Amino acid sequence: MVAGLGLYLILSHSGPLGFLGLLYTPAAMVLAQATLATPIIAALAHRVLERSWAEFGGPLRVMGATRIRALPVLLAMNRRAIATALLAGFGRTISEIGAVLIVGGNIAGHTRTMTTSIALQTSMGNLEYALALGCVLIGISLAVSTCLILLGAPRP
Repeated sequence: MVAGLGLYLILSHSGPLGFLGLLYTPAAMVLAQATLATPIIAALAHRVLERSWAEFGGPLRVMGATRIRALPVLLAMNRRAIATALLAGFGRTISEIGAVLIVGGNIAGHTRTMTTSIALQTSMGNLEYALALGCVLIGISLAVSTCLILLGAPRP
């Protein structure tokens, strides 16, 4: 909610980015999601890459790699941990309701997300519909998680 409030103040008409007209648009919602997910993904990935650099940085430098040139190698070596970081960020965004609701407005057919729709349907007493949406959301989450896990699996 606090991130959404901050973004609302920045994107509102009197805010510094108000001239862009992003408030209550899908772009504002994406910005809110990115604002929430980026620190999680960056912190987890940095931790893994930092440890990997400490272990393999010396040999990579001997072979002529700079930090930038070594990054693809380190990412490949740590693809499972990077996939986990991405899943953590994805989990944060797929479950988000507060920030998205504040900057998106829950406008039917325009900025309504599954999580805001679940909240709306629950408040209206349409529990079956809310549960069905919840099952779809869980299915999407499982599908994305499965794909990332399979992509991170070692190659035979």
